[in-house]
Amino acid sequence: MTSIVEKIRFPSPHPSVRLWMVTYVSSGLKVKGLLAEPKAERSFDGFLYLRGGIKNVGMVRPARITQFASEGFIVFAPFYRGNRGGEGQEDFAGEDREDAFSAFDLLQAHPQVTGRVHLFGFSRGGVMALLTAIEKEAASVVTWGGVSDMILTYEERKDMRRMMKRVIGGSPYKHEELYQWRTPLHDLDKITAPVLIIHGKKDQNVNIEHAYQLERGLKQLEKPLETWYFDQYDHYFPPAVNRQVVQQLCDWMKNSAHMEEEKKWVCQWN
Repeated sequence: MTSIVEKIRFPSPHPSVRLWMVTYVSSGLKVKGLLAEPKAERSFDGFLYLRGGIKNVGMVRPARITQFASEGFIVFAPFYRGNRGGEGQEDFAGEDREDAFSAFDLLQAHPQVTGRVHLFGFSRGGVMALLTAIEKEAASVVTWGGVSDMILTYEERKDMRRMMKRVIGGSPYKHEELYQWRTPLHDLDKITAPVLIIHGKKDQNVNIEHAYQLERGLKQLEKPLETWYFDQYDHYFPPAVNRQVVQQLCDWMKNSAHMEEEKKWVCQWN
């Protein structure tokens, strides 16, 4: 069971949501994260928010976490090891995946969580969400602009190659196994939860091919799957559209308990 070492109140940008800075234990390391709790005294599903980027790039934003909590979830967002005073070193979906696994256990043990925990990954967080879904029994999985293939990331993001070689331990041409280990496409058969893929077709940060590869892999295994592709958007959606998609995906998550594998959840866009 994951233990919480420290829980300190953090200023919340939403009047109906309490926010906490949490220190918890992951593989013996003290790791930091943000916990958002709706103020209503009832049970909620858990929502594990897995951020993208690395270190200060793509860092968890309180406004984003409370946005999801206001939709009726208890949300936890790990910063990953080595960030915001946490111990260890982030290694880009390597050993730091344990921070997501331990965060999942933390949410499941929360006294107000129903026992159902949903996974949400944005950008690099898509890999983290899929790796967690392979390891844990999640209620649902959403990957938004998410990475699914780490070798493809290395090939398409020339600006990230130096960082990836440093953090991962070399290039995929010399150390392919290190990148394959970070690529969840090889273990999709272990995912039991329904998956929702959200992606902008103009995305230059994470190419749409990541979504297509994930879609093909899940379809071959006949896994429950939805895809929401947007022709006109890139990695970041306009604020009004972003809010609408957040509401729609939260509804999708809540309905995932009642979804039949053959049934398609229909989303109506304005």
